[in-house]
Amino acid sequence: MESMVIKNIPAGYYFTKPTYLDGQFILTTPEIPFKQELIQALLDWEFREIYTEGELRPEYSAETGSASTQEAPAKEGAEETEEDDKKELNRTSDYYHHLIQYVENLFVRYATKKELSAKEIAEKVKELCEIVRQQRRFILRSLKPAEKQQNFLVVHTVNSTIIAIVIGLYLKLPNHRLIELGTAALLHEIGMLKLPPQLYMANRPLTVQERKAILSHPILSYNILKAADFPLNICVAVLEHHERENGEGYPQKLTAERISLYAKIIAVACSYEALTAPRPYKDAKNGYAGMIDLLKNVGKQYDDTVVRALVYSLSIYPIGLYVLLSNGKRGQVVDVNPENPRFPVVQILGEQTPDGKNKVIETSQEGVHVLRPLVKEEIPLATE
Repeated sequence: MESMVIKNIPAGYYFTKPTYLDGQFILTTPEIPFKQELIQALLDWEFREIYTEGELRPEYSAETGSASTQEAPAKEGAEETEEDDKKELNRTSDYYHHLIQYVENLFVRYATKKELSAKEIAEKVKELCEIVRQQRRFILRSLKPAEKQQNFLVVHTVNSTIIAIVIGLYLKLPNHRLIELGTAALLHEIGMLKLPPQLYMANRPLTVQERKAILSHPILSYNILKAADFPLNICVAVLEHHERENGEGYPQKLTAERISLYAKIIAVACSYEALTAPRPYKDAKNGYAGMIDLLKNVGKQYDDTVVRALVYSLSIYPIGLYVLLSNGKRGQVVDVNPENPRFPVVQILGEQTPDGKNKVIETSQEGVHVLRPLVKEEIPLATE
């Protein structure tokens, strides 16, 4: 892999192979131009070189961007091995919707009766940790953005909690710490319930006073949990989840060494979920675009180790994402490649093996690989 001086890269050019920040963190793929904004951001972060095995081209070419289009056989275990795979996904999806309902009821109970049981929530999170541990690839495929009739705060909470637990598992947190992390993630936004809903649901620029009110929610969350006798490390995680590595977060403007691990994990999980979900004031990004955004912020806002854990747990093309493959076929990412997050395991849509199982392949540099995510308009066609 060769290094290239960033300031010598012409803006808008394409590389024929992926570019990397340090040999591991991907910056662009052959389908994405090296834009001026990225060049400037890297220089601002005091990076001077990037690494790649590719060559510069003024335009993208599918021929130069692709390796072989021959399908690589799936590794042992990559092909679906259970007849009831669809049933397992349905069961996990049912559990996910049950969890949405639980959190919605939890928020209503607190808002109306100020009820909040640390023991009850810990038991629910313990159950969730076990589900995520056993059914990670199914639960990640079950995550859905909030629908119009839903409170996006509830869905954001559930999705962020699941992602945080996935990261915690990758970091090999012991079970009791995983439960603490999950509890903090489940309650990290509870302070919002002290604010008028029209503030966090607004689709307009907030006034200075309204923004100050929103920025107070970590303190409100901390006070709520402290009053309910939650463990101090959970309270602190909730307080610090909007702190950033460079000291530009809130409410205390802490720098990296002073931020708790739970808060660092929730920050990444929460930010990834927010990037990939619609809000009243913005459209959602797909999982790939959200992941690239987080990678661009490595060392600036988020902890490198935690971002790496997210990437290796979900892959650059996250589980659940619909993608176009280099052989022209369409698929859905169903699992990660633990050795290389750029080449996930993909289920080919509409195809089965001779014995009637879903056709699943492991993408690779030399064989079939992901070209790009499917755009929204292509997804209904792909799932028929």
